[in-house]
Formats: sequence, structure tokens, C-alpha cells
Amino acid sequence: MGYENKLVGERLTLLELAETLGNVTEACRRKNISRSRFYNYKRRFQANGLEGLKNLPPVHASHPLTTPQAVVERSVEVSREHPAWGCSRISNYLALIGFSVSGPTIQKILTRHGIGMRKKRWLKLEERAQGADTGLTCEQIAWLERQNPCFRERYNESSRPGELLCQGSFYVGCLQNGDPVRVQAVVDTYGSYAFGRLFIRKARDHAVLLLNNKVLPFYKERGLEISAILTGNNREYCGKGSHPYELYLNLAKIEHVTPSGTGSPTNGFADRFRWIVLSEFVPKTFRQKLYATVEALQAAFDRWLVYYNTKRSHLGYRNMGRRPVETIDQYLEGQNIKPHS
Repeated sequence: MGYENKLVGERLTLLELAETLGNVTEACRRKNISRSRFYNYKRRFQANGLEGLKNLPPVHASHPLTTPQAVVERSVEVSREHPAWGCSRISNYLALIGFSVSGPTIQKILTRHGIGMRKKRWLKLEERAQGADTGLTCEQIAWLERQNPCFRERYNESSRPGELLCQGSFYVGCLQNGDPVRVQAVVDTYGSYAFGRLFIRKARDHAVLLLNNKVLPFYKERGLEISAILTGNNREYCGKGSHPYELYLNLAKIEHVTPSGTGSPTNGFADRFRWIVLSEFVPKTFRQKLYATVEALQAAFDRWLVYYNTKRSHLGYRNMGRRPVETIDQYLEGQNIKPHS
């Protein structure tokens, strides 16, 4: 009780000093206490007298409205089992099995457990997979492959840069005069390093130009061999007789791999690159200005490719946070080859 009475005395002295000086700030400075705490003591004294200046009882560890631990655990469990489900759907599902909890409460629970965002659930699930499907359901695997198309290629990994490249083209937008622009792209399946060149129309020689001017010099400078390139079966890459693309690959001693069916290749690395271009490069670039020439647009695309390859962290399989250039540099270092600057 002596300590409690001493505290009450000190706080009462503070209130009296402020009244004597007529200056709350000066009183707080002399007693080395904040103004907010002074006014808190003053309100408590006005309401309850000396009893109000005593220390308040500790706050109870659990609030009566705290979500029961069983509900918390079941909410997290359902979200991990069904990562594509939103909070409202989880709430409705829990209601069917006897748990009453609102969608906003579930969002708070998932956030506290580090899985409140779709991206975080995706990465947590990939950590569980660890390159295999052990313990994952068909629903979880299908969802992972939608979030990260590269995950589809986990059974067919390349062992070094240049072992297998993917090449394809897709539409990205229009020039100021309305001409459609396509990108001819090549992606390395080892770590998603990418090359690209923009064209106004489809032509068989565009694929060759990208390989000859950009791709082959890059690997040659680093002492890396290109073993194979995967393309679709369309006329850009395949044809009878002296098709320029197939002739070029034969001269360069590069194997040409095509899918068994028809259409574009379905390699996950190519699919993810296309998605990144259309969701990150295209919206920002075409909102800023209208491009009159494909050369001006190519300059913007080249700058973006530098960011994509050297600065952008690639989450999930297979880079696991590494930038594409890091995958190549780390391989070269492991082979005692000095990375190209």
C-alpha cells in the first residue's frame, strides 16, 4: 500500500503544481511527464477523486468477444486446404459445419497467420510442395499452376542455362496509326531469362532475327551452348523445304523441339513471361503515351527487359526470389566461369 500511496501523492502534486503555475506545459516539464498523461490523471481525479489516481487494474488477457481458438485453427486449416477460396466462401463453409465467424474476422485471422493475401498463400503452398506433389491435393496443384505456370514444368527441369529455350510470339498493342504490334520472345527454362523484339506483322524471318541478333550472341559471350529450342507448330517456325527458321537452327546445330499436337507451345516459362508482359509492361507503357514507330516502342521494351532480367525478383518456382540474371551468374560461378559483366 505504501508504494500505491506514493504514486497517488506524486500525481496529486503534479495536478497542484499545474494549478499553481497556471501552465500545464511547465508543470509537465518539471515532473518529466507528457501532457497526455497529465490530462489522463486530471480526468480520472475529477471523476473518482484520489481513487482515480491509483494504478488501473490490468486488462484481462482475453476479451469476451475473442474468436475461439478452435474457430481460428479451423479457419486457417480450410484456407490452406482451399487456397483459392475467399473469406466469404470460407465463412459460409464453416457455418455449414457449425462454426459462426464473419468474413472480415476470417481475413484478420488469415493475415495474422501470414496467409491473408493470395500471393502469400501461393508461396506458402509452394514451400510445402518443395518440387514434388507430396501432400498436395489435385485442387491445390491446379491452383498453384494457375498462379505460377512455371510450376507445370517441375518434372522436366533444365539443368543449365541454354539447355532448353522457348520461343513464341503474341500481340501486345497498337501503334499510333493503328498498326498491330507483336513481340517475338525467347525464354530460358533454366531461370526465365528472356529476350524480345517487336514487329508490326508476322514473318518467318523475325524469329531468326531475334535469335541471330540477341539470343545466340548472349550465350556465346558467356561460353554457354544452346541445345534445343521449343516452338509451336505454326508457320513462323515450321514448314516444308527450306524454311528459314529450321535452316538457321540446323546451321547453328540447335535441336528444334515442337509439341506433339498443333498450335503454340504450352511451356509454363513462356506462358508466365507472356502474362508478365501483358500485365506489367503493356498497361503502364501504353497509358503513358502513344508510340508512332515500332522503334520507339522497342526502346521502351528494351528498358523494361533490363528491369525484368536484372532487377525484378521472380517469386515461386523456379527462381524462388532470384532475378533471372542471378540464375545464370550463379551457374557460371558454380562452373568456375567468370560471369559476363
